[in-house]
Amino acid sequence: EVLTLLLLLYPLLRGLALQLHSAVTGSYLPGTHSVVFVTCLNEHIARDIARAIMDRRLAACVSILPKSSALYFWKGELEESTEILLLVKTRTSKIGELSNYVRSIHPFEIPEIISLPIEQGNPAYLRWMEESVPRH
Repeated sequence: EVLTLLLLLYPLLRGLALQLHSAVTGSYLPGTHSVVFVTCLNEHIARDIARAIMDRRLAACVSILPKSSALYFWKGELEESTEILLLVKTRTSKIGELSNYVRSIHPFEIPEIISLPIEQGNPAYLRWMEESVPRH
């Protein structure tokens, strides 16, 4: 029973230890921030969504990448289209709120909203991200 409890608590205890280490040493805690990928039909929609994300302070920065081609299956058929990609830099803790908000304003039936944690980076940039996105 004690072993089971320790195994269940391990992720929480590890996370707390990493946060304490980060606070004491001033080093970046890997995964604190993430890059979220959101695809859009065109540049107008991409700019509207990017501005809406920024207006809500859900990101430190949104980069709008130019048109690219995409191949994907939709309703059993192979589709090909062009799309604009948003790279949204934010706190990992904001991804749920960001995803819910983008889904509420995005015109796609199932918008692509996926994220990758930022493991390391320019310390000054990571501090700027920390200051730019409110915790709550």
